[in-house]
Amino acid sequence: MNTTSALNVAGSKPLQFPIPANVYAETVVSVKHYTDRLFSFRITRPQSLRFRSGEFVMIGLPNAEKPIFRAYSVASPSWDDELEFFSIKVPDGPLTSELQKIQVGDTVIMRQKSTGTLVLDALTPAKRVVMISTGTGIAPFASLLRDPDTYEKFDEVILTHTCRDNAELTYGQELVAALESDPLIGELTGGRVTLYNSTTREESARMGRITALIGSGKFYSDLGIDKLNPETDRIMICGSMHMLKDVKELAESLGFQEGSLSHPASFVVERAFVG
Repeated sequence: MNTTSALNVAGSKPLQFPIPANVYAETVVSVKHYTDRLFSFRITRPQSLRFRSGEFVMIGLPNAEKPIFRAYSVASPSWDDELEFFSIKVPDGPLTSELQKIQVGDTVIMRQKSTGTLVLDALTPAKRVVMISTGTGIAPFASLLRDPDTYEKFDEVILTHTCRDNAELTYGQELVAALESDPLIGELTGGRVTLYNSTTREESARMGRITALIGSGKFYSDLGIDKLNPETDRIMICGSMHMLKDVKELAESLGFQEGSLSHPASFVVERAFVG
């Protein structure tokens, strides 16, 4: 499954419920389904919205008097005219059970504040940044990979993406493949971005959880790099709660220190991510 829909929308469809106060109401511009578990979509961007690449927003649907909002990392960079999101489909999820049905022209609502820890300002400069993701945790890195500031701060970017099945890796593969042809950042990315995929369920060229691949040394030998070192490397982590815990412990065992906007350091974790 890999289906796309996009239209030049002149207006959105009529709403069943009023839009709550102090939220943005934006129109779905395109939807792409990757598998029966994953899809991406793009919406119009409010003119007044400002965010750092890597941050998340709270989005919902105008389908109730008190709509449900969930945290979603913005997958598009801060300069983009539209907002992109990459989502899991949960059949009985309070939001995603309905969100996965959206079509071009539908309305998505969004709270007006963006926030998050996966931002460049929370890290000190270094030679290389390693972005570690599972599933839809790749979304904030999709934003950062398309931000020129990433290439001002780091010479090299390694993006890891671990999913259950091969088809679930498609979003990240398409993302990285398109970087060098990007009119804004293509000249900056050439030869500087490496994608490191693995699967945990379906057979693939590289099997295993990222912590196991790093722990066994296969990660280093596959890439031909030295062991992660807080003197030269920075780490950003987003994905499943189990992975976050394991990679955070791994990073700290190697001497990395968690950073924040008030105290930038050598690694950051996003704990609010949905999916």
